[in-house]
Amino acid sequence: MDDGSSSTPRSSFPKFLEHLSGAGKAIGVLTSGGDAQGMNAAVRAVVRMGIYTGAKVYFIYEGYQGMVDGGSNIVEADWESVSSILQVGGTIIGSARCKAFRTREGRLKAALNLVQLGITNVCVIGGDGSLTGANIFREEWSGLLEELAQSGKITEEAMKKHGYLNVVGMVGSIDNDFCGTDMTIGTDSALHRIIEVIDAIMTTAQSHQRTFVLEVMGRHCGYLALVSALACGADWVFLPESPPEEGWEENMCIKLSENRARKKRLNIIIVAEGAIDTQNKPITSEKIKELVVTQLGYDTRVTILGHVQRGGTPSAFDRILASRMGVEAVIALLEATPEIPACVVSLNGNHAVRLPLMECVQMTQDVQKAMDGGRFKDAVKLRGRSFEGNLKTYKRLAIKLPDDQIPKSNCNVAVINVGAPAAGMNAAVRSAVRVGIAEGHKMFAVYDGFDGFAKGHIKEIGWADVGGWTGQGGSILGTKRTLPGKCLEQIAEQMHVHNINALLIIGGFEAVHSAFMMAQARESHEELCIPVCILAATLSNSVPGTDFSIGCDTSLNVLVETCDRIKQSASGTKRRVFIIETMGGYCGYLANMGGLAAGADAAYIFEEPFDIRDLQSNVEHLTEKMKTTIQRGLVLRNESCSENYTTDFIYQLYSEEGKGVFDCRKNVLGHMQQGGAPSPFDRNFGTKISARAMEWITAKLKGSQGKGKKFITDDSICLLGIRKRNLLFQPVTELKKETDFEHRIPKEQWWLKLRPLMKILAKYKASYDVSDSGQLEPVHPRGTQGELADI
Repeated sequence: MDDGSSSTPRSSFPKFLEHLSGAGKAIGVLTSGGDAQGMNAAVRAVVRMGIYTGAKVYFIYEGYQGMVDGGSNIVEADWESVSSILQVGGTIIGSARCKAFRTREGRLKAALNLVQLGITNVCVIGGDGSLTGANIFREEWSGLLEELAQSGKITEEAMKKHGYLNVVGMVGSIDNDFCGTDMTIGTDSALHRIIEVIDAIMTTAQSHQRTFVLEVMGRHCGYLALVSALACGADWVFLPESPPEEGWEENMCIKLSENRARKKRLNIIIVAEGAIDTQNKPITSEKIKELVVTQLGYDTRVTILGHVQRGGTPSAFDRILASRMGVEAVIALLEATPEIPACVVSLNGNHAVRLPLMECVQMTQDVQKAMDGGRFKDAVKLRGRSFEGNLKTYKRLAIKLPDDQIPKSNCNVAVINVGAPAAGMNAAVRSAVRVGIAEGHKMFAVYDGFDGFAKGHIKEIGWADVGGWTGQGGSILGTKRTLPGKCLEQIAEQMHVHNINALLIIGGFEAVHSAFMMAQARESHEELCIPVCILAATLSNSVPGTDFSIGCDTSLNVLVETCDRIKQSASGTKRRVFIIETMGGYCGYLANMGGLAAGADAAYIFEEPFDIRDLQSNVEHLTEKMKTTIQRGLVLRNESCSENYTTDFIYQLYSEEGKGVFDCRKNVLGHMQQGGAPSPFDRNFGTKISARAMEWITAKLKGSQGKGKKFITDDSICLLGIRKRNLLFQPVTELKKETDFEHRIPKEQWWLKLRPLMKILAKYKASYDVSDSGQLEPVHPRGTQGELADI
């Protein structure tokens, strides 16, 4: 669904959605098993995409139970039935466990109910149990129909006409326990709930010098526990896949007391509900509390998060993921044939893919078998390279070896923030400092950007100095937009004074621009002949060479939360249209993706020029919408999308043209999008990508040791970014040709391919390229295709 490459060759001719027709087809959509935030977004996408292609779409209420019971449980959906559900957690069509469907008799009833309505395409949103049930149903379908025809419940003609059943699955599970997909629907939102609680607990724990034991969901999968531990810098974490070694009780107590000795006023221990020891015996939160109280005498409290993690509004990530998956599921159903096995639509890196359903289920069950058999290393491996990477990164950042056990590299590495502040910058700095110290380097913090660099605002920074930084918004080091151009001489001098051997630059477009300048100045300043790595951190997501920047997810969530509130206000007053101006410079990422996540009617961006006819068409579209039951409108405008069609102009035009039909309000979000605590995604993205950058710097420095080597080649000044499915180090000189310097954006933007989705789901005709869809891909454990996985 985006421009990601694939392991299977695609046709060189673009294939558009118009080539697919759902006319005469009926699709049933159901949610089954445990609920997850984002399921409603998936249901909305399936219904609207199905209707858009000409198919009939039916809600199947209460999961498989509704399919078995039939009657009022299977109801045709229309466009308006899925209005205003994007921001609602849970599932509006209900979910239930169903014993009857596990029997052939129950499946016979379900088949009859579907055939009577002509439904031969089913989209199942649930976990591995729900998807396994759907596959059994598909395989038995022709046999069930024969049985129904023999008993006279359906005609021979109906049996032939509805001869095969197409099944497509989407994984909705907060545990992220399904192999084959990087992120399941609901996981990101559950992490939001956990991190909100941890942030709140940290303030009270600090006041009283308390230890908190937090129990999170994950009976068989420790993903939530591991990633939340990584995101908040927890002191200890207990997972089902990786039990602590023998003698963990003593080791944990030593670690907690060492942290207190470093003047840390609180301890956070995170426990997955399914945590076990090496003998497969449960490790409970109460047991841990007793241990801390008896061994250390610390004031300790237990908090069990429980179903709070399932509740609340879905995050921006989950809404976009579910919308993309829902659209892909409909396309997969329309392209399905009896020969193609049932598939699950999934996310691989930043790329939507289809995978054989039962292969994914088998791999998921293999993890549990490995755990049951005490093969914990295999269980971690089967979870995928991403899970393994998370565990490795957590251990490196949480546990400091004694100084005498760290071999010294005799290298000094500096970290600097450049450009505007972005949420997640501090997590990246913390990670760089701790990984650098673990690699044996001396780490230096540069305060106030290149301005501070030139003035010598440089100080050595230690392991304990960055404690508690992951949850802090903005930039603790201080950051400025100043480029190094005018003060390169002073910067080179400071590098000489502090003997800086490598530099990590964390920032927005200015970071890349600064790196270009430093590369050009190497001939005249030998101090600049050092490895330099750039990490993109900007809410605009406008840095060339990467699909995502640190900070853009937090900003998108702020925008989407604001849109939710504004939509609620508009629903109350009826017949009201809100025009919202977003930040982003000339980059329309926030406006476009915010529009998709918030269910906007239009989003004006610089990358897609528009004129007065487009504005007029949008007004007419909203006028028609006001005749329906959905009497409100939401329009987003990127701050620099047009010099003349300003927010005021669009507001006045809409107000004039909509007179008597709707009234208008405008809202400029401004710097609100820059503030706030970083989202779980940005904390983990910043942490993991920064750790990877430091590994690259270490490898470069090790390769030059004792050779007095100067770094003058292009590949020694690189930007580390996400491209399609991979993490790549790209020389900044190569990025020059991809960059529009005047507007400070990349010349090509991957997310523009998702733009038609927003239009289709808002009831506009749009040309949507589905060339990347259509072929089943082989299943790999999570994160084995490239290094991206769940970051």
